[in-house]
Amino acid sequence: MTRKQHVIIILILGSLSTISPFSIDMYLPGFPAIAEDLHTTIDQVQLSLTSYLIGIALGQLLYGPLLDRFGRKMPLYAGLALYILSSIGCALTTSVETLIVMRFLQAVGGCAGMVAAMALVRDLYPISETAKILSLLTLVIAVSPMIAPTLGAYVTATVGWHYVFLILAGIAALIVVGIYTFLPNGSKPDLSLSLRPKAVITNFYSVVKNPQFLIYTLAGGIGAAAPFAYISGSPDVFLNIYKVSEQEYGWIFAFLASAMIGSTQVNTLLLRRFTSEQLIKVALTGQSVIAVLLVIGTVGGWLDQYSLIGLLFLFLCGQGLNVPNASALSLAPFAKQAGSASALMGSLRMGIGAFASATVSLLHNGTTLPMVSVMGFCAVSGLIILLVGRKLYGGEIERAQIEAGKVEEAVALGEAKL
Repeated sequence: MTRKQHVIIILILGSLSTISPFSIDMYLPGFPAIAEDLHTTIDQVQLSLTSYLIGIALGQLLYGPLLDRFGRKMPLYAGLALYILSSIGCALTTSVETLIVMRFLQAVGGCAGMVAAMALVRDLYPISETAKILSLLTLVIAVSPMIAPTLGAYVTATVGWHYVFLILAGIAALIVVGIYTFLPNGSKPDLSLSLRPKAVITNFYSVVKNPQFLIYTLAGGIGAAAPFAYISGSPDVFLNIYKVSEQEYGWIFAFLASAMIGSTQVNTLLLRRFTSEQLIKVALTGQSVIAVLLVIGTVGGWLDQYSLIGLLFLFLCGQGLNVPNASALSLAPFAKQAGSASALMGSLRMGIGAFASATVSLLHNGTTLPMVSVMGFCAVSGLIILLVGRKLYGGEIERAQIEAGKVEEAVALGEAKL
C-alpha cells in the first residue's frame, strides 16, 4: 500500500465514522426553526435526537452479521442508500412525527459506516498498527463537533434547516463514490455464516465471551461514555449556571473538542514506545483522578468557570488515549468476526453513552454536580473493570495475543511468498 493509497483509505474510513456524529451535531442549531415550521415544541423535536441514538444502538447489531456474511461493501452500500433516502425524507417532512421516524431510519442507515470502518481497519491493517489507525479515525471524528454546529447554524440561517439534511445526503453520496473508486474490499464474504436469529445470537455470544473483547469493550466503552455526559450537561452548565453567551459557549465547546484532537495525535507517538494496554491504563487512571477533583471542587464550591474548563480539558485529553487503544484491543482477537465484534462494541458504547446522557438529565439540580459526577463514575468504573479484568484474565489474554501474532506473521509470510 502506497502512502497516497493509505491517506485516501484513512479519509474514506474517517468520513464513514463521522457520518453519525455529523448527523447529530449539524442540525442542533436548527431546533427552534424546525419546531416553528412543524408547528410543535422544541421538546418534541428533541425526540428526533433520541430516536437517532436508538437507531444507532440497534442498527449496529444489524450490520455486524451482514458485514461478516456478505463482505464489507454490499451492506455498506445498502446502509448508505437508506441514509440518503431518509435524509431526503427528513428534508421533506411536514410533521415532527415523520421527522422522528425518518431520523431513526437515517441512523440505522448511517451506522453502517461506523461498523464497516472499524471492521475494515481490522481487515486492512495488522494488529500492531490498528491502534495508530484508529487514532487517526478518532482525530477525524473529533473535528466534527468543531465544524458541524457552526456549518449547521450557517445553513439554517441562510437557506433553512431543510438544506441541512440535503447536504448530509449529498455528503453520503460523495462517500459512496469514494468507496466504489478507492476503498479495498476487505474481508471476503463468508456465506457459511447463517443469518437465522439463533445463529446470529450464537455468533454474538462467541464474541462476547472472549475475555479480551469483554474487558476492553466495557472498560473503554464506559470510559468513553463520559463525553456523552459532558455534551448533555455542558449547555446547562455554561449557559445557565456560568451565564456565558452562545458565542462564548461555541468557543468553549471547540476548545474542549481540541483536547481529543491533540491527544489522538500524541497517542500515535506514544505507541512507538508504549503498548495500548499501558496507555489505556494511564488514561483511565488520570481521568479518575481529575474526576475526583471535579467532584470535590463542585461540592466545595471553589470550582469557577475557568478551573472547570481547565479540568475538563485535561479529562477529555484522556479520550484520545482511551478510545483508539480500547477499540484496537477489543477487535484484536477477531479476523473472520470483525464485523460482529465491531457492531457489538459500537452498540454497547452507544447504549452506555445514551444512558450516561440520560442520567445527567435525570439528576439535574441546577449545579455542575450531575455532569461531573457521571463523568467521574464512568472513568472510575472503566478503570476498575480494566484492573479486575486484567487480574482475572491477564494470562489468558496474553497467550491469545501471542498466538494471534504468530498467525498474522504466518499469513504475511505466505502473502510475501505469493
